[in-house]
Amino acid sequence: MNRSALAGIVAGSVLATTAVMGIAVAADRDSPPRQATAQRPTASPTSWGTMEPNGPMCGVSVSDEADYLAQMVAHHQEAVQAAKQLQRSARTEMRTLGASIVTTQSAEIATMNKWLATWYPGRSRATDYQPMMPDLSKLSGDALDKTFLQDMIPHHMMAVMMSQQLLMHGRIQHPEIATFATKVRDAQHAEMLQMQQYLANWFGGGGGMGMPCPM
Repeated sequence: MNRSALAGIVAGSVLATTAVMGIAVAADRDSPPRQATAQRPTASPTSWGTMEPNGPMCGVSVSDEADYLAQMVAHHQEAVQAAKQLQRSARTEMRTLGASIVTTQSAEIATMNKWLATWYPGRSRATDYQPMMPDLSKLSGDALDKTFLQDMIPHHMMAVMMSQQLLMHGRIQHPEIATFATKVRDAQHAEMLQMQQYLANWFGGGGGMGMPCPM
């Protein structure tokens, strides 16, 4: 299979995920909010490569906006730490991607921490967030770029799903959170498409997306 055909299939899998989410949103408007029952997984870097129905990534659960913020802070911190390693990449595109993630998500971490301190000053910020990214500090060259892309794609998908779940189930008390969650969902979805294209162009394959989770 040539790379252009593969890239189309990869991009299609991401778009299909978005379409399924859109259908779920429409259906959810006509039904009462559902409580998530799946347990969060004990994650390892390889366990997030494929998103099977009711599989490990489908264990994401956001109880309310404070829980969303606390979990997303931890999630963003991991992404920032990993993205800083891309300054060692030989590819301009990867260095640019890494710098963008560091800048954008560091600013979002500051915003989320401010909201938590202002709106939930007495609430614990402890979460059971499980790391998703491997140690990239000893990788270089193609190994660094490919590993980052393969693991950051499902990492971004987790942020998309957390944000979508919060938006779908009506656990938002502050309109700023709805705007923020929508921004995170859309921005990270766009970066997923970009990273899938990089994988297809440079390494002849995409990051495993698998099947979208039922929302």
